[in-house]
Amino acid sequence: MAPWRQWGTDLDPGAIEQMKNACRLPVAIRGALMPDAHTGYGMPIGGVLATQEAIIPFAVGMDIACRMKLTVFDMPIDALTKERDKLIDALEKETCFGIGNGFQPRKQHKVMDEDWSVSPVTSQFKDKAWHQLGSSGSGNHFCEFGILTVRSRDLGLDTGLYMALLTHGGSRGTGAEVATYYSKLAKRKRPDLPHEMADLAWLNLQSHEGQEYWAAMELMGKYAAANHELIHEAIARHLDVSALLGIENHHNFAWRETLADGQKIIVHRKGATPAGKGAIGVIPGSMATPAYVVRGKGNDESLNSAAHGAGRKMSRAAAKRQFSRQDMNAYLEKQGVELLSADLDEIPMAYKNIDRVMAAQADLVEIMAKFEPKLVKMAPPERFRHGRR
Repeated sequence: MAPWRQWGTDLDPGAIEQMKNACRLPVAIRGALMPDAHTGYGMPIGGVLATQEAIIPFAVGMDIACRMKLTVFDMPIDALTKERDKLIDALEKETCFGIGNGFQPRKQHKVMDEDWSVSPVTSQFKDKAWHQLGSSGSGNHFCEFGILTVRSRDLGLDTGLYMALLTHGGSRGTGAEVATYYSKLAKRKRPDLPHEMADLAWLNLQSHEGQEYWAAMELMGKYAAANHELIHEAIARHLDVSALLGIENHHNFAWRETLADGQKIIVHRKGATPAGKGAIGVIPGSMATPAYVVRGKGNDESLNSAAHGAGRKMSRAAAKRQFSRQDMNAYLEKQGVELLSADLDEIPMAYKNIDRVMAAQADLVEIMAKFEPKLVKMAPPERFRHGRR
């Protein structure tokens, strides 16, 4: 087994077993498990794996290049109350959530001028990607206004309170199609893998298929970044405000990196944030708990990685069985959060305590600012999507 290390305690036993399986792969070099970890497909969410010239589609994930973006606006924080209706109008008109949903007329961005023929999947689904350009998706994706407390002047702002917009979303339906296609292809090429490791099938990066997947993954990274860029620009225009600061990073991706000993590797971060020395990123909690702007400490043992969020402590189905809308509303009211839309499975109690997660990775990142959500929009419940009632 390749060496690996775990951060945090009381992690999902299934996630730990998945990490062990990943490190048993013949292409595995090193691994790390973040404190927000929970079970995923093949690799756990919160799993980091270094390989040698091999790419594992399910170690990248279904939502390729899922991304965080925070923009500090030149607005007073009392706009949350004094201009509440205007902020709500911006969220409702300039964002789009839900499986399959997109914009009409279509948004414009230079990413659509990229070479979408790098893969038969991106070529086939370019039209769908364009329809969904500038949208967010479903699940735990969100767009929210809140108050940012800046603790470090290294961010380029004076310490104090600021009005900010935070978004979380990825490469939409096209990213999912890329993941599905190449994970199936990898499985066909590795039929001898044990059943419990089948979702860890890999593609050799020197092969045609491996290079094709890598190019598609890179394109999905650009596409996910474009989605966030368009959302933030549209909301800024709607509010007629300028940006004072922008921070963004993505997870569910693979990077070519070099270990301290000079060894060149492929680092998969499935639900994990790049945290190389000096790297700035955002680690969110839930719809009613803080997100943190962090600076990486460059811990080689974690493969220069950190958690990507609070992490779920129960499944979506379990959350819906255990809690009610009344539970959600009571918690949100207590936290001073107004929710425009979201499904019950995103209730904050379904997530781990973000502050405990942050404490468990104090050797991986330092906190530079704290974001507290106040006005939140996520995908509405399924029965309200696609015009259904």
